[in-house]
Amino acid sequence: MERVDIKRLAEKLNLSTSTVSRAFRGNSDINPETKARILSAAKEFNYQPNHHASNLRDKRSNTIAIIVPEIANNFFSQAIHGIERVAREKDYYTLIYLTDDDYDKEVMFVEKLYNGRVDGIIMSASGEANDHRYLKTAGTRQIPLVFFDRVYDDIDVPKVTTDDYASAFSATRHLIEAGCKKIAFLVINKSMSIGNIRMQGYRDALQDAGIPFQEQLVVDCSNDYDKNYQILTDFLVHERPDGLFTAVERLAISSYYVCHDQGINIPKDVKVVSFSSLEIASLLNPALSTITQPAYDLGTHAAEMLFKVLEGTPPQNNHIILGSKLIPRYSSAKV
Repeated sequence: MERVDIKRLAEKLNLSTSTVSRAFRGNSDINPETKARILSAAKEFNYQPNHHASNLRDKRSNTIAIIVPEIANNFFSQAIHGIERVAREKDYYTLIYLTDDDYDKEVMFVEKLYNGRVDGIIMSASGEANDHRYLKTAGTRQIPLVFFDRVYDDIDVPKVTTDDYASAFSATRHLIEAGCKKIAFLVINKSMSIGNIRMQGYRDALQDAGIPFQEQLVVDCSNDYDKNYQILTDFLVHERPDGLFTAVERLAISSYYVCHDQGINIPKDVKVVSFSSLEIASLLNPALSTITQPAYDLGTHAAEMLFKVLEGTPPQNNHIILGSKLIPRYSSAKV
């Protein structure tokens, strides 16, 4: 069977090569009947488009990078699934980079990626970053960036987040309504935007209930499980709070281990609510009360925003805020 190139196929159909090319790129500005005729002829003449060569001409990699602190956390796994679904629909590949909440890794990844390996970046910031000038410099290189969940407020790029203030306020009020009077807030890097916003929701809920804010009940933890175990053991033994509001999932898990080892009963002695997308939260002993973020939707919205920028139609709303859901379970029940 005769095999043709794009020029020969275009001649046979009496069309331009650019029209034939658009049919294989999935462009919307081509008549459906024309597209069907091109694809039928391509099958008949055994024509296979050379996407790699086309991408080289367009200086595109058809690849986007996803930079996240971790993937063991179910939240980020779900968000990545959302991003990858949109990328597949756009015939793009994804590369995943893990920072382990390490600022130096984040800088290294971004610098390498801005050298042309990808067409765009979707990132959830590390918990330790404090100097964002490298992103402002990289931004001049015309590779779009979109933040999701953890963001840097001083970097003017599209962002997708949840309403962390409202969620923190709701979680703290839930503990108060369950009878808690001495509620601790466990956080990793409270100076970062997301930690700061959640702490403000916690403080305002206390104030709304007439409960004084106590600085010693804000516990700044680490990304290391062993360190957190020691920090929380010392804190729970000496302060004896009756409620724990944890800003991240790993601190709830560490709290469970400490309470078990110290003979502290959940929820009789201390009640627990945590931000978490953990699918087995209801299977823990006791079942963990959670603020569940729409992780998958965060990922899809972030990807859709990035592709709008790549396609030359930047999103009108540069910051999308999604709602989260408080799911009470036995860890915060009245006993």
